[in-house]
Amino acid sequence: MSSRQLLLNLAQRYPRLISLNIALGFSGALFNGISTALIIPVLLSFLGEPIAIKGSPPIIQTLLSPFEGSAGQNLPLMTGAIILMLLCKNLAAYANALVSGVLKRTMANDLRERGLRMLLDVDIDFYVKTGIGDIINRLNNEVSRAASAIATLTRTVTVSITTLVFVSLLLALSWQLTIVSTALLAVVAFVNQHSIGRSKQFGKDLSESSRAYSTSVLDLLSGMRLVRCTANETQEYQRLKTLIGDREEAEFRAQAVSALIDPVSEMTGIVALLLIVLIGRTVLGNQIEAFSAVLLTYLFLLFRTLPLIAQLNGARSQLANISPSIEIASDFLRQDNKPFMKNGSIPFTSLQQGIHFQNLSLTYPGQKNPVLSAVDLYLPKNSTLALVGASGAGKSTLADLLPRFYDPTQGCILIDGQDLRSLDFKSLRRSMGIVSQDTFLFNASIRDNIAYGCANATDAAILEAAKQANAHEFILQLPQGFETQIGDRGVLLSGGQRQRIAIARALLQNPEILILDEATSALDTVSERLVQEAIDHLSRDRTTLVIAHRLSTVQKADQIAVMDQGRVVELGSHQELMAKKGYYARLCNMQFDDKAQIKFELNQTQLAKTSYQFRTLLNGVIGLLGLMVDGIVESPEEQQEYTQGAYYSALNLIKSLECLEHDPERNSPAAASLFAAPDPASPALVPFVEAQI
Repeated sequence: MSSRQLLLNLAQRYPRLISLNIALGFSGALFNGISTALIIPVLLSFLGEPIAIKGSPPIIQTLLSPFEGSAGQNLPLMTGAIILMLLCKNLAAYANALVSGVLKRTMANDLRERGLRMLLDVDIDFYVKTGIGDIINRLNNEVSRAASAIATLTRTVTVSITTLVFVSLLLALSWQLTIVSTALLAVVAFVNQHSIGRSKQFGKDLSESSRAYSTSVLDLLSGMRLVRCTANETQEYQRLKTLIGDREEAEFRAQAVSALIDPVSEMTGIVALLLIVLIGRTVLGNQIEAFSAVLLTYLFLLFRTLPLIAQLNGARSQLANISPSIEIASDFLRQDNKPFMKNGSIPFTSLQQGIHFQNLSLTYPGQKNPVLSAVDLYLPKNSTLALVGASGAGKSTLADLLPRFYDPTQGCILIDGQDLRSLDFKSLRRSMGIVSQDTFLFNASIRDNIAYGCANATDAAILEAAKQANAHEFILQLPQGFETQIGDRGVLLSGGQRQRIAIARALLQNPEILILDEATSALDTVSERLVQEAIDHLSRDRTTLVIAHRLSTVQKADQIAVMDQGRVVELGSHQELMAKKGYYARLCNMQFDDKAQIKFELNQTQLAKTSYQFRTLLNGVIGLLGLMVDGIVESPEEQQEYTQGAYYSALNLIKSLECLEHDPERNSPAAASLFAAPDPASPALVPFVEAQI
């Protein structure tokens, strides 16, 4: 929708509030005009000047006619009428301010809710192409500024009505003087028009600088680790400081233009008053009796009218300033320029047979080369299909089609023979569990993160899910257990702990279809083993689609699809693919050869360390025995001490040999004794061994 359509649509949603706002403004204008017209005659009466009703203009005669009568009663009645009118005018103005505030906040909330609804319904592709900082700036700043446009327009209408009431009174008093006043005020309007045009440009600059600042701040906070590890704090500070300065400059220029309107209006108004006094003597010179009252009343009304005209000019300047925000908000809320996925009407209940990826092809919008080409796979119920291949082969893209993050450009996905696009994707996604390498956790407690998606989950169910995901032990070691706050994106947890929380969340959802996207690729050996055990438990008796980089984790899969450049080049079990000696076999050999080389290098290092330890222990035993054979021992106590040292050294040597015999790969805790220092119970051995070294 266009900017005008957005404002019109928004105004049509709240006709009562807008009508009440205008009605209160009109009432206040009427009370204000009548009280203003009566003030000068009352003041003249207080000063002893007679009120010449018959010689006055018709409007003055009409207003003063209810007070004709005894001279002693006119003044109190007129004074009471003025006070009553002023009271009603201020009550109407107060109510108008409250209604205007409610209208502005209500419309701002309306636009934000519509924006949030759009963000929750739009396709994932929208977030790929649009920065999160830009979205936040539009949803908060630009939408709020756009909503204020309706309130400004309503205020403009209210001020315009008040101005018309005063102008009508001025015309009724003297149309000649009103023509002169109008000519002078036209000059003010001409001067302000230039300011309004510049205000629109400055408003556009302000929107651009706000967008750049919001985007940069969000990027900085998201990439704080990278900033720190590259020591770019000073550069980032200077860059953001420049953006803050640009935003401040744009705000200052917009404020400077807006603030110029009132002084110009005031100066022109003073000049107009002086000219009107001079012209008034000529126009009303033949009515000397009523000249003073009429001219003073006219000047007083005009003096009250000038601020209203300044308010109108200020409102026009404000509308020009926020017009870029209206355009940005209308573009943000448009749906015809954004990708929306059509939802199916058939609710998904359960998987009965299997999932068929039938001749799928996909090309991202705006790109020429396809990401997937003629992919045809079948995943039977309660079986596992593994997708392997090099980076960029299309594995994750194919997995994204199953929960309908994207729709294929050709082909379809059939679930029990039913086209995926005909199914209600909310019920479909509730039956799926997705565990990816980039696990997202909210800045909330562990309990809330596990129970996300299952608001009614009991404590017992959360506890059981944590146990099955191998997460219960480390959760209990945290300061507040399940109530521990884990920071932004779970920063207070390790990668393996975050993965296990995600698996616990999936277990609690009890999904029928499971998607695992390289869930263990970025973990260390210990974390990988714990996470893999949790995944094995999670995958049991479920229909599972696995994306794996480490081929050792998918050897037990029922089917392995090897992908290359968006196509399936091989399909079969691990044994079948190895027997073909094709692409999959080469991938396996490369990975396993690398592991074998690493293992060989580790064994060489371990062998050198083992040899060093053995020689150290043997040198100690031989040295002590040699001292005793050479007769260097001076006393029986010293001989007993050396004998005891040789004994303990021999025991350590035997113990090390036993560890090596039972644990040749040195992976058990017992093998640690191989590299342990000699037994501290041997006081004579330690200094000798140190001397030998």
